[in-house]
Formats: sequence, structure tokens, C-alpha cells
Amino acid sequence: MSFSTEIEQDGVETLEVTVQAVIFHNDENGYTVLRVTGGGDQFAVVGTMPALHAGELLTIEGTWVTHPSFGEQFKADSVQVRLPTGADAIYRYLSSGVFKGIGEKLARRLVDQFGEDTFTVIETAPEQLAQVKGMTAKKARALQTEFIQKSGMRALLEFLSLHNLPVELGPKLWRYYGPGALDVLHANPFVLLNTDLEIDFATIDRLRTAVGIPADDAQRLEAGVLYTLSHNLDNGHAFLPKDKLLPAAHRLLSTDPDLPISADDLDEALDRLEVRMQVVRQDVLGIDAVYRADLYDAEVYIAQRLSEMAQREPLPPEGLDSLIATVERTQGIAYAEEQRRAVELAASRQVILLTGGPGTGKTTTLKAILSVFEAMGLETSLAAPTGRAAKRLGELCGEDAYTIHRLLEAGYNQDTGDMAFSHDEDDPLDADAIIVDEMSMVDIPLMFSLLRAVGGACRLVLVGDPDQLPSVGPGQLFDHLIRSGVIPTVRLTEIFRQAQQSAIVMGAHQVNRGILPPLHNAAGSDFFFLRRLQGERAVETIVELCQKRLPQNMGIPADQIQVLSPTRKYVTGTVNLNQALQAALNPPSEDKDEVKRGGVTFRTGDRVMQVRNNYDLIWREEEGLKGGMGVFNGDIGVVRSADGRDRTLTVSFDGKVVEYTSDLLGELELAYAMTVHKAQGSEYRAVILAAVSGAPMLLTRGVLYTGITRARDLFIAVGDEQVLEKMVSNDRQARRYSGLRARLTGEVGEKEPEALPF
Repeated sequence: MSFSTEIEQDGVETLEVTVQAVIFHNDENGYTVLRVTGGGDQFAVVGTMPALHAGELLTIEGTWVTHPSFGEQFKADSVQVRLPTGADAIYRYLSSGVFKGIGEKLARRLVDQFGEDTFTVIETAPEQLAQVKGMTAKKARALQTEFIQKSGMRALLEFLSLHNLPVELGPKLWRYYGPGALDVLHANPFVLLNTDLEIDFATIDRLRTAVGIPADDAQRLEAGVLYTLSHNLDNGHAFLPKDKLLPAAHRLLSTDPDLPISADDLDEALDRLEVRMQVVRQDVLGIDAVYRADLYDAEVYIAQRLSEMAQREPLPPEGLDSLIATVERTQGIAYAEEQRRAVELAASRQVILLTGGPGTGKTTTLKAILSVFEAMGLETSLAAPTGRAAKRLGELCGEDAYTIHRLLEAGYNQDTGDMAFSHDEDDPLDADAIIVDEMSMVDIPLMFSLLRAVGGACRLVLVGDPDQLPSVGPGQLFDHLIRSGVIPTVRLTEIFRQAQQSAIVMGAHQVNRGILPPLHNAAGSDFFFLRRLQGERAVETIVELCQKRLPQNMGIPADQIQVLSPTRKYVTGTVNLNQALQAALNPPSEDKDEVKRGGVTFRTGDRVMQVRNNYDLIWREEEGLKGGMGVFNGDIGVVRSADGRDRTLTVSFDGKVVEYTSDLLGELELAYAMTVHKAQGSEYRAVILAAVSGAPMLLTRGVLYTGITRARDLFIAVGDEQVLEKMVSNDRQARRYSGLRARLTGEVGEKEPEALPF
């Protein structure tokens, strides 16, 4: 149903109407089509509104328009909702299904008994409802509770809708603040920054203006400082220097020339936040560092806990040399010196770091450590940051592996509406040893949660490649752990003979050394370059490779090929590539249902990716009755079914089936192509990298290295060799402010001697 291309006829009018029926309502954006009566006439009303029901009275302000297909209708710019009056309207409202357990018959009995006083009785004297056949005392109390909640929720949703805020905020605000949610919003709109719906500061600032709070209000200044600090977590910073934080906050807040914000104003705002312990300030190597309190606590805890574990030396088992020799015979391999050193450290120390590039034997070493732990009688858990990384780890080691979130049993806190882990200091993990792979992807908050759940004597083996891209979240944790020198570390450097036969492996190491790999395409190689200087031609070639050339000539099906790009934008960015690949690999057909959201169409058979952590999404096994909760950023799935009418999707994530309602579709993207950052932790049979254009900050050595190392059997770069040369030579890494390394080395509070080690 479409209600676009409207032609305005008259000026703004205000109408009093009664809802007869809800023809259409979009839960995602609140767009609604109503059939109403007013002034003796029946007509259609369209606009953004909260969920409504038949019988409700509306005061609507807007204009009459003529739609080319649907004729005359009233376009509402603002809507106020009132409870219906009169017995007939009250009956129509109660019988519309708005209240649980109240159908047409019971609604008729209630209205016959109490008439126009029905709502008053429900709200103030529910015990009287028991006089009506079919109403028990328990049911009456439940109806009263639901009635009061819906009245408050309706007013809250009206307010959100009026100010162009997402209506899905309503339930979360109600959980936080209950019936007083609307009063809280009027008093301090900046509480919206505490939600996880990523509302930008400018939107909330407009609401602040609407409710009459001045630009120099203390709450606004404090919120601006906190927003600036929190916003930079997305840039990987655990803290910001004060001399960078306050100028950035000043630029954000200086929107009203009649009420200028001074540096002293922001200094005072920061002081108040510090007194309330919402931020923490500390000297970190000569920097006046400002932390959000939770990040400070996490960083301090990680440093203290890992330092303690690094100093503790569990006694190695008797006959360790003999034990390792037995494992070598069982696996039919003789370990290299570095590998043997890693196994010995894992058996004798509580925490170790294991790192190395492709082809250096990390998998063999992990298997050896796992076998030695098993021989020592240790119960070992395997984990990784993402589902695909965990699956790959499990396949390589021949054991079950879990995401860190699943290992910690991430769940939904009904009181706060936020994620919570079941395991912590009070309920530690039931494991004697934990091996975590892809540590370069782990940020400070996740490491904090993991360490809290590690028992006092549990061993920890942290594995990864610090030359890959750092975590999306705050900190550069694995790199800083290694460079601190505090934790026993083994770096595997020998490239084994078999791996030397792979141009992928050797090319990745060349890139890491700042050398562009040979771009001539030798027969039998697993590393190719196809020169395409124009973005459109590169896209055509990539589509052809996925659709025909690789499946037909090399036997690699399209679902085992992953297209990567450094960027989402431009012709060869993931947005455009996904549209082109979807059209070629999964075109529309009569037997494929689809759902549209914005400019994206999701179709049965599409490859999709979850783009945010959702801890309360319920999944069930594709085969079996088991289920669980949680789908996480970067998880890849396939659309099994789509319902265009209800705007719902069913997606299978490696056998975990999830139902997506319309309000959740914004958490999905097509995944025929993805950014290199999103591919981290995964491995694909074939990888195609679009190397034509991108912002300089994305065309880096780390992006190219990470992209190459995602390929197992075949890597193809399509684009401009000059772009590849720029990537190889650009070893610039954005500075990330974090005090973890300094805390591990005991340097917090000391002046910086030469250069900051960030």
C-alpha cells in the first residue's frame, strides 16, 4: 500500500475524530492509515502515529490532500489521543482486542453494567468488575494494571511521535522509569542518551528546545561531555585527553549564539560528572585522561587480574617432556622450537599469549596445548569473539567451541532491558582452562566480562594476530597485552614448508613487511589480480566471478565466495556491490517472497548479516527442539522465508533459526559483500577484494593484510594496482587512547619519556 505523491489542497486544520478501524500500521516507523468518522463524515487519515485502536478519540492537526490512487484523505502532522466517551464508543474500544482476555461478549457485559463510567471503574475500583459474569478478581486487577500502563504508554508514544523520535523507545523508557517516563523526558530529555538505540545528540537537542530547556542548562552541558566521550568509544578510544574532549564537546554544544558556552562552563560540567563518579580522571603517562567510569573500572580490573595471573606459576605436571613426546607421536608431528615453548608455557603458567601470522603453525600448536591439557585432566573450553570464528576454531581443533557471549551465557535483564551475563565472580565458568582465539577482535568491555567469569585457578591461553585490524570496540587490547611484556608470550615466526607453497600465505607476510606481492597471475596460483581501473567495470567483473567463472571453472559455489571491500561507500563499496550481487545471484521470482525495508529488499535465499548485538533475540535449532537467546554483530545467515504482508523474515544462522519482525529488520544487511572489518575472524574458501577506491584512512596495510588472510583456497584482488600499492605503504594506524599497557607496566601517573605507546 502506498500513500505517496500527495497534493495539498487547503491550509492547516484541526479535527476531532473517532477511529473506526486501523487499515495499516508500520511498527518500524509508526506510519499509519486510519478510517475515522468526524463531523458526520467517514474518511481516511494518514501520518506517523502511535499504535491506535478502534473507538479512540483523536484530535488531529494537518491538511487535506488528494492522493492520485486513493483520493481525498487527511494528512495528520500531530495527533492527540483521548479515551472514547459514550457507551457505544467505549464498547467498540474494549472489544477491539486492545486488552488481553477482553473479547466482544465480555466487553458488552462491562459496558452494559457500568456504561460511561466503565473506564473510571477499571482504573479506580477494579473490585467492582467482579460483579460481571466472566470477570474474576485476578482478571480485574490484571485489567486495571494493563489499562493504566496503556494510558501512560499511549501518552509516551504520542510524545515520541510528535517529536520524531523512534516509537520503539517507548517500552524501554517505560521499563526504566515506569509511569513517570513522560515527566522524566520533559525534565531531562538527555536521558535518551542512556538507551541503546543510538539517538544522535542533535535529535535530542531539538527535543530539549521543544520542552523549553535553555542551551546553557547544566544537564545539557554534562550530557554533551558524556556524549562526546561515549561517541569516541566507536573510534576505539578507552579515554580521551581532557584537552581534546572539552573542545570537541564545545563544538557539539555551541549551537545558540545568544547563549555562548564558555570553557569554564565545560570545566564545571566535567567536575560535576567527576563528583558523581560518571567519569574518572587520571594521569596516564602525562595525559590528563578522562574515562567513562565503566571503561575505567574495566581497564583497571583487566590490568590487575592479568598481572596477578602472569605472576602466578602453577606447577608443571611431572614428566612434561614425556607427555609432550606422547602427544607428538599421537599427532605424527615433531614440534618446532617455538611451538614446543608454547606448549610448555601453557602447561606451567596460568596465562600465556600465543601469536603468529598465517602458515606459522598456530593451529598445530593449539591442538598440542589442548591435548596436553586433556592429558593433565583439565576441562578446557574453546571460545572466540564471533560465531563464525568459534565455528572455525571448533572445526580446526575437533572440539566444541563457543562465542564468548554464549560461553558467558548472555541473557536479557528484564529489569533494565539490557544484556547481562550469567557467569561472573559469583558464578564462574566451570572450566580448568580456557583458550580464546581471534583475540585482536576482543575489546576492553568483553575482556572485562570474560575475566570476571574466570575462576581463580583457571588457565587462560589467548591466541591471535596483532597485525590484523583492531577491535571495533574500545582499546587495542591484544596488541597492548603483547607489547607490555608482562604476560608470557610466544610469537610463532617460522613459515612451514607446506605453507610456503601458498601465494596467499606468502603474500600476506609480504604485505605485513610493506612489500606488494607479485601481481602476475601464475598458473596454479591461489593469489590473483585482475586490473579494472573503473569502478563499474570492477563491479561487473566481481559479479561475473561469483556468478559464473569461479563456480563453473574452479568448482567453487557462490555461497563459498565472499566479496570484501574496504568501504561501504562508492561504486565498489558494499552497499552497491550487495545490490549488484543480489540481482545476479538471487534475482526476484514468483516462488521467492520478499520484504522491503528502506532501499533494501530481503528475499528468500539471500545471504544476510546481523549488524548489532541483540541479546534477547530467541532462536531455535533448525533440526531439534533446543533453542536459546542472542544473535550477534557479524553473524551470517540465510533468509529461509519472507512474508511481505506482515514484513517478517525467518533467517537461519548456521542452523539457528530466528524470526525477525518488522521492527527488527534494521538489524540486518545483505552480506554478499561486506567490509573487511566485518569479515575479521572468518575464513572463506574464496575471497574477492574490491580495490578501486576508498577513504585514505581505510586503504591501509592492516585492511589488506586482514582481507588476504580471510581466504583459505583462493584470493582475487579486482581493481587498481596503485590502490594496492597505497594500502601496502600506508601503515598508519589511528591512535587509540588506552591506558592498559601503562597499567600493566606500572607506569600510570608517570610522565611520557618520548612517545606515547598507544
